[in-house]
Amino acid sequence: MQPRLKKENYVIGPDGSPLTLADLPRQDTQRWVVRRKAEVVAAVRGGLLSLEDACARYSLTVEEFLGWQRSIDRHGLAGLRTTRLQQYRG
Repeated sequence: MQPRLKKENYVIGPDGSPLTLADLPRQDTQRWVVRRKAEVVAAVRGGLLSLEDACARYSLTVEEFLGWQRSIDRHGLAGLRTTRLQQYRG
């Protein structure tokens, strides 16, 4: 009898590849580039992390996270660029 392999939970990340908890940005992340924000949003949307867990893990406010999510919905990944944020507001 072969040993059962433990199936690791994953979601599809912003680049289309599997994203696991181990692939997420470090908890002490200070520099939030587009890819990292998108990974956290994908993890929450896919059920890998709850919104509360993501906010606690990364010291985010719910409003900040929801802002990232809204930016992706409205403008795609480009909406997460902080230098473009003001162009997209309004």
